[in-house]
Amino acid sequence: MRRSPVRRWWRAALAGLVMGAVVLPLSAAVRPEVPAPAPAALAPLDASTLDEAYAANRGNAAEAARMAAAHHDRDRAAADRRLASGGRQLLAFDGRGSGRVTEVLGDLARADRVAVLVPGSDTSIDTYGRFHAAATALHRRLARHAPAGTRSAVVAWLGYETPGTVSTTVTTTGRADQAAPRLRELVAGLRAVTGRGTRLSLLCHSYGSVVCARAAAGLAVDDIALVGSPGTGAGSAAALHTRARVWAARGGGDWVENVPHLSADLFGTTVGFGTDPVSPAFGARVFAAGDGGHSDYFRPGSTSLTNLARIVLGETKAVTHD
Repeated sequence: MRRSPVRRWWRAALAGLVMGAVVLPLSAAVRPEVPAPAPAALAPLDASTLDEAYAANRGNAAEAARMAAAHHDRDRAAADRRLASGGRQLLAFDGRGSGRVTEVLGDLARADRVAVLVPGSDTSIDTYGRFHAAATALHRRLARHAPAGTRSAVVAWLGYETPGTVSTTVTTTGRADQAAPRLRELVAGLRAVTGRGTRLSLLCHSYGSVVCARAAAGLAVDDIALVGSPGTGAGSAAALHTRARVWAARGGGDWVENVPHLSADLFGTTVGFGTDPVSPAFGARVFAAGDGGHSDYFRPGSTSLTNLARIVLGETKAVTHD
């Protein structure tokens, strides 16, 4: 059977991207990195060690800021300094390279509803402010609308090296495969702090939805929400092998709608992410996200943020649909 012109074009484009991967990583490798200390040595995570972890990671971020300033990188020094400021609850911090940060908003030890935000491409310490703004918007929404007696916390997890939006790595599952074990470790650590009675949700944006999909099998979470997803690398929600409810949404102005939902094996690498998560074929619970664009899912007052908060709180019958 002849392939369609769209499919032939897509395979050719993907082949070009993969071939470009031979050159781009080599050129990136010569760029000097900002020096930073190794991550702080921490005791095993549980409710009794949270404050110790927060303090140690703030101290590490402060040292990273001093080293970046000495290296004359004022932007990185300022970003590190903000993370080191009093009151920031850093569950993990690594200032090396593009950086890793796990930050808690709220009282994690006492929370009975916890949302973990998993970011997509181009998220690093240098761009962390916008990711923190999304987590803050969700935390405020949960605080305002949670039923009486319900305590919530949000975990902003920048725990992996995200791909660049314009790069070869954003078209493959490679970075997600590397990230998945770290996300599983995070969930296990959160369960050690909160106990299994706490409702835990993964909210996965863009390429972060690929990370969540790779980590999903058997993961002890209640809900997985995929927003602005280019696909997950799985053909269906059932193929994720999770007991969690799987949700999906895409805003009316999100450019991801125009991404071909195909995958191809090229040069030993699978490129593309397959079935559209908001399509009936995928089988997720599709919810309304309004008319927002790719970066608007956590915008205060938006339909998508309202529904994401309802999912986190377990108010699944109140979630609206298109």
